[in-house]
Parts: sequence; C-alpha cells; structure tokens
Amino acid sequence: MAATTTSTCSFHLPSPSLSSHSHFLTNNYSQLSLSPFSPPKFNTYTFSNLASPQNICMPKTFSASFTNPIVSLNREPMVTPYNVLITGSTKGIGYALAREFLKAGDNVLICSRSSERVETSVQSLREEFGEHHVWGTKCDVKNGEDVKNLVSFAQEKLKYIDIWINNAGSNAYSYKPLAEASDEDLIEVVTTNTLGLMICCREAMKMMASQPRGGHIFNIDGAGSDGRPTPRFAAYGATKRSVVHLTKSLQAELQMQDVKNVMVHNLSPGMVTTDLLMSGANTKQAKFFINVLAEPPEVVAEYLVPNIRSILANGSMKPTYIRFLTGFKAYSQIFSRFAFGARRNRYILED
Repeated sequence: MAATTTSTCSFHLPSPSLSSHSHFLTNNYSQLSLSPFSPPKFNTYTFSNLASPQNICMPKTFSASFTNPIVSLNREPMVTPYNVLITGSTKGIGYALAREFLKAGDNVLICSRSSERVETSVQSLREEFGEHHVWGTKCDVKNGEDVKNLVSFAQEKLKYIDIWINNAGSNAYSYKPLAEASDEDLIEVVTTNTLGLMICCREAMKMMASQPRGGHIFNIDGAGSDGRPTPRFAAYGATKRSVVHLTKSLQAELQMQDVKNVMVHNLSPGMVTTDLLMSGANTKQAKFFINVLAEPPEVVAEYLVPNIRSILANGSMKPTYIRFLTGFKAYSQIFSRFAFGARRNRYILED
C-alpha cells in the first residue's frame, strides 16, 4: 500500500474571520479559482471569489495541513493488452463488456456476489477465449473487506488493473412508488449503488495511484443521472444522480492531491435490455420507451469498449463522459416511431 504524505494548503479569505466565512466558502465553490503550485511533496492552492473581486482587500491567509492517502507515481505509457476489472459482470451489460474486451485481446477479471454465477461465467468465457485471459471472484461491492480482497485477487492474478468499471447496481427488482417500498429494498438499492460505488472508487484509486501505469475508473450512470424524475424507482434514480456528482468530486480531489496517473470517468450505456430493465416493463409508457430506445447489451458494448480503449491508446488523462444513447439519437428514434411506426413491438407487445 502506498505511504501517506502531508500537503499544505493556503487559503486567502476576504475577511479576518474564517468562521464567519465558512458559508462563503461553501456556497461559492463554483466561483472559486483553484491554482495548483506543485513543489516536491507539497501542494498549495489559492482560493479567490471571482464573482466579487472588488471585495478582496487586505486578505488574511491561514495554512491547513491535510493527509493525502494517495501517492501518485510517474506514469508509464499504457500498452495493450489492457487489464480490465468489471464489477457486476456475470450477466447483462457487465458480461457483454467483458466479452468485448476479451474479443479485443485484453485480460478481464469479472466478479459478482454470487459464487455460482462467477464460476459459470468464467467457465463460459474461458471456453471462448482461453484460460489465460479471464479470471473471476466473488465480491459484494457494499462490503469493504470484499472489495479489498478483490484488489488483492486482481494484483495476484494480473499484477495491475488499467481499467476498472463500476457496473454493479441494483433496484432490488422493485418498481413501485417509494411510499410502498420496503426497508430491505431501499437499503439494498442505496448500499449497492452508492456506498458500494464509493468503496470501489476508494480502493481502485489507491491501487492505481501506486501503479507505474496508473489507471482509469469508469462509473456507470443510469436512469435519473441527468436529473429527470424516475417514478416507481425513485431510490434507484436518486442513487444514479449521485454517480455524476461523485465522479466530479473525485476528479477534483485527484487534481487537488496532484495525482496525475489516475482518472475517473462516467460511462452511460443508455437503456439496455437487461433483466433489471425488463422487470419494469409492465406499463404502457415503459413498453413504449423500451421498444423505441433500448438496445441489447452486445450492441451497447460494441460501441463502448472501443471508446474506452481509445482513451488509453491516446494517453489521455482528461475526464470523459462516454454516452451510447445521446440526446440526438433518442429524439431521432422517437421521431421515427411517431412518423413511421419504427421499432413498434420490438421487444415487448404494446397495448
């Protein structure tokens, strides 16, 4: 595990009183200027209120130390084959992504909280791609020890991970108003989609920062991530909305800690005909949108994987949001449906 270092930050405030301006710092974050200066082992950041520069006179400065749990190494170039870890990858879009990476010649580690599904999926993939390119292990992402063991397993089998895709998610296979949701279902959704994602990001960042090649983390969004309402699966939508925020916050933290060899991205597969989606196809509106907008996992993976791999091939460490179902594509398909009847009854017989 990488050692910890301590960095010093200098904050320049427009008032002699720090406590009186805690509200200023919180509510004006989007208007703050972050200027990193990076002498060896230390980072200094200067904050200023861009909205009201005239108010910044006779600034007071204080220094605060924070512990940096991530130590970034000088980055080596990434070359193929890439080592890929995908959570929730024994079925659906996760499994399709695993197959597509294997077809490209990469090495893949899959995981699931079901040992039986892991064993079956690994056997199937090895029959198709050989025994020396795919591995699997049981992991419940909402359990911190499980995720730490997943990292150890990955380091044992592959030495390092170039691409970590956080795909594991749940809506407890429940489509009902929040007022009717059980405690168990809500806990399942939130702990898997939010807590599990945070734990996986934490462990992936620590592992990748200690790797000479660094690494890329991709967080998969879902319905609700754009802020639109998700009736009948409100808890799921709320957790997916948090995915985008978490990714942006981690990008900011990595920059603040001067970590140059790790980046966190968002990945948007759109509507995919998985068990999760199809279990909610019991209303007229749901059937319409599934027929018009959804695609099989294999089709989505064929688009996403080359785009993911191109980031590494180009040596880019810029944050990226890869979307399969763009707004233009969605509106075009909806228009074609109304104008020409396209995609009607494609997967499900509509009323």
